[in-house]
Amino acid sequence: MQSKLIFPELSHVGLGVIDKLNDEVKKLGGSKILVVTEKNLVDIGICSQALQSLDSASAIEIYTDVVPEPPLHIAEKLLGYIRREKFDLIIGVGGGSALDLAKLGAVLAQNEGEVKDYLNLTGTKQVQHKGLPKIMIPTTAGTGSEVTDIAVLSLEGTKDVVTHPYLISDVAIVDPVLTMSVPPKITAATGIDALTHAIEAYISVNSSAVTDGIAEKAIELIGASLERAFNNGSDEEAREQMSTASYMAGLAFYNAGVGGVHALAYPLGNRFKLPHGESNAVLLPYVMNYIQEGCKEKLANVYLKLTQDVSVNKNEELSTSCVQTLFHLNKKLKIPTDLKEYGIEQRHLEMLTDDAMKQKRLLARSPVKLEWKDIFNIYSAAYEGKMS
Repeated sequence: MQSKLIFPELSHVGLGVIDKLNDEVKKLGGSKILVVTEKNLVDIGICSQALQSLDSASAIEIYTDVVPEPPLHIAEKLLGYIRREKFDLIIGVGGGSALDLAKLGAVLAQNEGEVKDYLNLTGTKQVQHKGLPKIMIPTTAGTGSEVTDIAVLSLEGTKDVVTHPYLISDVAIVDPVLTMSVPPKITAATGIDALTHAIEAYISVNSSAVTDGIAEKAIELIGASLERAFNNGSDEEAREQMSTASYMAGLAFYNAGVGGVHALAYPLGNRFKLPHGESNAVLLPYVMNYIQEGCKEKLANVYLKLTQDVSVNKNEELSTSCVQTLFHLNKKLKIPTDLKEYGIEQRHLEMLTDDAMKQKRLLARSPVKLEWKDIFNIYSAAYEGKMS
């Protein structure tokens, strides 16, 4: 099988690599720098911790108009600001929303038009120029945004993306020290987000031997460390393993793609403002249960990698064990296991199904074709909290 693989130009991964930031800024020639981050990261000192190696040779401005699941107007505002103030380097510090906005602003700053002109579903323009140099620094272990070419935005009734290879970071700096103070709730949601990326990449119709190997290792690391990081945020080894796993899952899903879980999760985030990681988490067991006939062997391997269970009965249906493990993992991490817990009502399920059907780019990667009725059935099972 032939496969085309794309990876970031340069990544630093591991404890203490944040000290590399100043060297990388010098290499990229940044003299007027915009740091796109979240206000709470400024307030609790994580942003200053990330930037502490920078010397005084560059002018640095902090931009905090970032919200979870960012709507289009937030991206348009940032783009206008970057163009108006003529920054020459963009640094993203934070979770997926901050990194997505930073990547998007950096690239489109040197392309014509507005953000809406480049949306996947409705845009009419193609990215022509690489844009400003950009460095992405994640402060959670989950989104993988630092290694992908996708920026996700919320629209009326759905989500859409801007995607182009130019959105990949020039430099990714993944230092688990920046995740040590992440609270348990966010550790859980972002951790399952990373797990979802790895699993969906693994079962994607676009997977390859290379992406499978990366995804398998990410799943193994998450199985070994997520509960530990959730229960003890100061567990340095667990945090390092989760940051590495998140990075690897990002590489896997960037090259192989994600599928049905994300397609169904997007409407939950858009309509009901569920955090993206939680949207993925609550749906992951139900989608995997529904499609397991199309990927039994791989789900069996997910179970083995995730649990390291060496005592399994070879006659046992391991794909079903995988689904059950994912369901119980949510419980252990105190993530809701049905849609009712989020205030979603049965009358909303048709609307959610209509919205999910718009995500054709994602649905096309599922190993089992998902039509309207299939998606409705998955939402219904997730609503009832029952594996059908």
